[in-house]
Amino acid sequence: MVCKGAIITPFRTKIVGGFPADITDIPYQASLHRYGAHFCGGSIISDKWILTAAHCTMDEPAPEAYAVRVGSTDRNQGSLLAAVKTIIQHPDYDRDSWQYDFTLLELTDKLPLRKSIQPIELTQLEPEVGQLCLVSGWGATLTTEESDELLRAVAVPVINREACAEAYEDFQRVTDSMICAGDLEHGGVDACFGDSGGPMVADGVLVGVVSWGKGCAQPRAVGVYSNVAVVRDWITVISGV
Repeated sequence: MVCKGAIITPFRTKIVGGFPADITDIPYQASLHRYGAHFCGGSIISDKWILTAAHCTMDEPAPEAYAVRVGSTDRNQGSLLAAVKTIIQHPDYDRDSWQYDFTLLELTDKLPLRKSIQPIELTQLEPEVGQLCLVSGWGATLTTEESDELLRAVAVPVINREACAEAYEDFQRVTDSMICAGDLEHGGVDACFGDSGGPMVADGVLVGVVSWGKGCAQPRAVGVYSNVAVVRDWITVISGV
């Protein structure tokens, strides 16, 4: 995450409380590079399009500043580094409220799809409360024993939006364009800095995009994800997916 007023943190840098993952098990995972270094996560939604978070691209609109690594468990090397042709931020994105935190990246060339490089299906419906979702990325792990250079993942349960809004009532507004997931009482499992823009998957379909939170894996401060279901039509209009 990137600090906003040193309080709200977009999840730009690691999975907390998770486990090592192999790219062949999460072949839709992408690493968004900015000026040659991992900056955010993303999801392959077709051979030409990546879905990420708007806050990952808001301060640098030039496509040539970005590249997308796919097909590799290591965020720094391996497989393919794809050039970005076009950056399309959701028109209703609000950097103050984190509403509609979505950006579509059109790649210059089509990806060579194979076992380690595969698009993920997009949801039509938001996940149910209590449903376990898989979140993955190369963000901060908060421990020196767990590398953030190799892909990690964590399972987090969706929590009631009203309970999430209550927990964040003095911090940030939670809306229908967002999904909350994690352990509200104890913390311990979460996305973290560097995971921003990455996938939240339930039953094999993409339901969310890593967006923001208060710190990482803290009690009463679960992760908040952009709700893919509410922008499904926009994604189709822009990308044809």
